Amino acid sequence: MIDQRERLAREGMYRPEFEGDACGVGMVAATDGQPSRRVVQSAIDALKAVWHRGAVDADGKTGDGAGLHVDLPARFFDDAISAGGHRVMPNRLAVGMIFLPRTDLGAQEACRTIVESEIIEAGYTIYGWRQVPVDVSVIGLKAQATRPEIEQIMIAGPLPDTVDAAEFEKNLYLVRRRIEKRVIAEQVQGFYICSLSCRSIIYKGLFLAESLSDFYPDLKDDRFTSRVAIFHQRYSTNTFPQWWLAQPFRCLAHNGEINTIRGNKNWMLSHEIKMASLAFGEQSEDIKPVIPAGASDTAALDAVFEAICRSGRDAPTAKLMLVPEAWSDEDTPPNHLAMYKYLASVMEPWDGPAALAMTDGRWAVAGVDRNALRPLRYTQTSDGLLIVGSETGMVQIPETNVVAKGRMGPGQMIAVDLDSGVLLEDRAIKDRISGEADYAGMIGQFIKIEDLEAPKTEALRFDRAELTRRQVAAGQTLEDMELILSPMVETAKEAIGSM
Repeated sequence: MIDQRERLAREGMYRPEFEGDACGVGMVAATDGQPSRRVVQSAIDALKAVWHRGAVDADGKTGDGAGLHVDLPARFFDDAISAGGHRVMPNRLAVGMIFLPRTDLGAQEACRTIVESEIIEAGYTIYGWRQVPVDVSVIGLKAQATRPEIEQIMIAGPLPDTVDAAEFEKNLYLVRRRIEKRVIAEQVQGFYICSLSCRSIIYKGLFLAESLSDFYPDLKDDRFTSRVAIFHQRYSTNTFPQWWLAQPFRCLAHNGEINTIRGNKNWMLSHEIKMASLAFGEQSEDIKPVIPAGASDTAALDAVFEAICRSGRDAPTAKLMLVPEAWSDEDTPPNHLAMYKYLASVMEPWDGPAALAMTDGRWAVAGVDRNALRPLRYTQTSDGLLIVGSETGMVQIPETNVVAKGRMGPGQMIAVDLDSGVLLEDRAIKDRISGEADYAGMIGQFIKIEDLEAPKTEALRFDRAELTRRQVAAGQTLEDMELILSPMVETAKEAIGSM
């Protein structure tokens, strides 16, 4: 590798001063689908191991952001509800992890009122608020200066036999979007909902990766068990570090960048009109715009990913829609090709270097972009763990316990169905999704431009003198006609020129 670098440097293709690391991302999942403390602890250990992938402020304690996304620990919150003097009901439990403006007590109370009113309006019962214990000694001065008030709201939802978890999660998504829109309308700054879910909870902030479980002592509690844990250490390359921009976001964590972000955002303004009405009916206006103003590229990707999952598609399908592999008529299996052609008609790809760890509550998924420009390595153990991350060796595993390991190739992904306890590799995932619908039949109904009737020849609308007058009025010149319009008409291509 050193010789290769020296050769590239001599040829002017490599300069060491431009070399740098990026975010650290990954996940730990139980391949049998059973929650355990080991999953959470392994993710905390892995996050500490990728500390070097994040930036550190001059104060030595403020980081670009780190966080952990785990299953909602029901026993932990049942005990918290009981400790608050409430009786735990048999209803489905949901918890919101919320950042409130710390220094403006009036704004704090206004936010709590909005949150409570929307939850009650949705027909749910509020157990109460819980102030999240934090150790501020482990964060730096800059992180402390912008630190929000961090609280959790505990909710009793519908009974399990009346509404399933997926439907409850969808309703909570709508509640959260209504809350966010009302807070924006009130022009309150410093409010952010990290998670509002019956399935999972997110702990994150502007601290170093090694300080996560010190800042949030909750994460050291043995009652914090999970089937999946997604972790992220941020390296802020294009946005100023902020508490709310720390990852993971609601469904995914991402190392990389989305190079097509401007086009993707513009296309979503078009897609969300039909997508929202089909999936959310009369409540479709509650989720618009799908991508909130000021969102980073990853926050925007997460917002669309979440909307797709809440509208009924699973996480592996959402990944294939948004970050597909490279495919062609010659090299792609026919069933996969039909699937990709259909998905491409639904959503444009979000292209750019990407290593992703994702969950929709049922599926734990890790995957890379079509060029695998950000690394993901995986290890499967004999005692039921799948460890995926930016580097190998993040969790200490005896070699005798390793069943399989490797690096994910371009466009590949790996997933665990947490409900059934089944691990699926790349080909099996795509075979499953491509077999769920008659994609070949659907793309067979596509109307191609070449199949349309040729336009009828129209009669000339203007004589030459009138046409010239209108062209001059529009600012067209003879040069425009000869060098730009003529090649477009004759070759059906844009003219190429240089100065």
